Amino acid sequence: MYIAIEGIDTAGKSTQIALLERKFPDALITKEPGATAVGKEIRDIVLNARAKSKKAEFLLFLADRAEHVDEVIKPNINKMIISDRSAVSGVAYALTQGDIDKKHLVAFNHFATDSYLPKKVFLLYLTKKELEFRLSQKELDGIELRGCEYLLKIQDAMIESCKLLNIDLVQIDATETIENISKNILSFL
Repeated sequence: MYIAIEGIDTAGKSTQIALLERKFPDALITKEPGATAVGKEIRDIVLNARAKSKKAEFLLFLADRAEHVDEVIKPNINKMIISDRSAVSGVAYALTQGDIDKKHLVAFNHFATDSYLPKKVFLLYLTKKELEFRLSQKELDGIELRGCEYLLKIQDAMIESCKLLNIDLVQIDATETIENISKNILSFL
């Protein structure tokens, strides 16, 4: 089963993935962007805000996604795959830009992934108050520097992305305790 843990920055994805890795020691743990050699370079470009064009940024994410599917997902599709982010994030970020029609977003992502999409997405959902607190506790990267309102738009767009891509979505309150979030995820697996 191929699943993805989604959420805006600071939602707790890494923590929950580490807990899932303990529960499923044979699972393949991966991420988007950055799971491949090309993906690492793309991730660096995006997180350091080196691409000035939002369209270029979108195409970089698609390039990473295509490499990720070919090198990681397809060869392991019969295993449990747990991904930190997926096409859902890519579509969500593009939706907030408004430069690309929704039907094209879906088509481009199906092209990049050969329609290998997660069977289920767990969205760790943050409130504005909690997001502001968590961002105040860390040094911000290029995406986080865009601000709280931007990240909250991304979070809402992740829900829309799941609908557009026809992916089963489980929305989880990321302000709950780490243990409760983990139990909630496990109850759906």
